[in-house]
Amino acid sequence: MADEESTAYHQRPYTPPPGAAELLLIRHGASEAADPDRPFPLVDGQGDPALAREGREQADLLADRLGRERVDAIYVTTLRRTVQTAAPLASRLGLDPVVEPDLREVHLGEWEGGVFRVRVAADDPVARRLFTEERWDVIPGAEPMRSFETRVKDAIDRIAAAHPDQRVAVVTHGGVIAQAVATATGSRPFAFLAPDNCSISRLVVLNGLWSIRGYNDIAHLPHSAPEPLT
Repeated sequence: MADEESTAYHQRPYTPPPGAAELLLIRHGASEAADPDRPFPLVDGQGDPALAREGREQADLLADRLGRERVDAIYVTTLRRTVQTAAPLASRLGLDPVVEPDLREVHLGEWEGGVFRVRVAADDPVARRLFTEERWDVIPGAEPMRSFETRVKDAIDRIAAAHPDQRVAVVTHGGVIAQAVATATGSRPFAFLAPDNCSISRLVVLNGLWSIRGYNDIAHLPHSAPEPLT
């Protein structure tokens, strides 16, 4: 009598559970350099620099990579550096980006318009305190941490609910991605600050449950080659 065939349970590649949305959180490409004598223009009180040449090149490389994958929708924010980053991918896929205002960058109060970069470069005492305490709102007039956390979470849950069983490219900002990953993992607020320009972080959302499937993927960018371990 032949031996009964045993049941085998193999390991399988990860796939999102039914009904989940896969969000590709993409930081915008590199933006124009800050000039203390020429502040960035403001949109609703927030600095709105355009992409630098490097950022436009990064956006093209992003489109080369994701243009070969399934992407069902593209979201951007009210700030043009995200719109410009998404444009090559949107053109490649024939998709019209949707604006999600609540995924705009954290509001930096009196340090908007490029002042933040200048103060950090100068090792301003408030900047040191910001990174020590991991709170944006040590900056005068900046957005309260709780408010920022809530609007990011609500926006992501809203996008995920609108796209079950779909993959969505969300072109947003470094502070937003750091906050989203911190929320998903329960980490320190700044533990994932700051992702590289045009990096991809993968978030799977189902019924308010968030899972991180990747962080700061820059395999499509030229500087992503591994450095020698010497």
